[in-house]
Amino acid sequence: MKIDTNDMLNSILENLSKIDYIRPEEIPNIDLYMDQVTTFMDEHLSSAKRYEEDKVLTKTMINNYTKNHLLPPPVKKKYTREHVLMLIFIYYYKNILSIKDIETVLTPLKEKYFSGGRELDLVSVYDEVCRRGKEQIEPLKENIRETYEKAMEAFPDIPEGEDQEELRLFSFLCSLSLDVYLKKMIVEKILDQFSQAKKDT
Repeated sequence: MKIDTNDMLNSILENLSKIDYIRPEEIPNIDLYMDQVTTFMDEHLSSAKRYEEDKVLTKTMINNYTKNHLLPPPVKKKYTREHVLMLIFIYYYKNILSIKDIETVLTPLKEKYFSGGRELDLVSVYDEVCRRGKEQIEPLKENIRETYEKAMEAFPDIPEGEDQEELRLFSFLCSLSLDVYLKKMIVEKILDQFSQAKKDT
């Protein structure tokens, strides 16, 4: 097995450069039925799917999110722009957090900004955090390249060849996985403290 890890890395970094977020103005300014919501999400988040056949969102998922209090119920079977924004947040969070943790993260948004009535609305909150997230892509690419270069120096005593390449690729994967694990742990610790503080008040 021969993998050109440098080409692989360049392809990954190029794909990271293309990552963007759904702009609030791209979301229809009219309320949508469930089928329209799933179609919109599939069209706009298709690049985030790992496999072509994966579904971004299904009716069952939406119903479960409502049942688990992650998403306010629709009004007369229709979903607002704010519903769509909440579903986008859920889509990204569900890959790393439990339903309970997602509820902890989103409850303040749902309670304070979902229905408006404040100077800052959910659209503004969403746009702010997404723009800041987009700004993290270039530093992330630099960090990934540095991690890769260090991994390609691992196992110097193994003779050059397939075994060394596999072990270096394994080292790269371990470094990336550790980073994800540690950040997930930090998020969970913050959420645990936030939940405890809410209980204490």
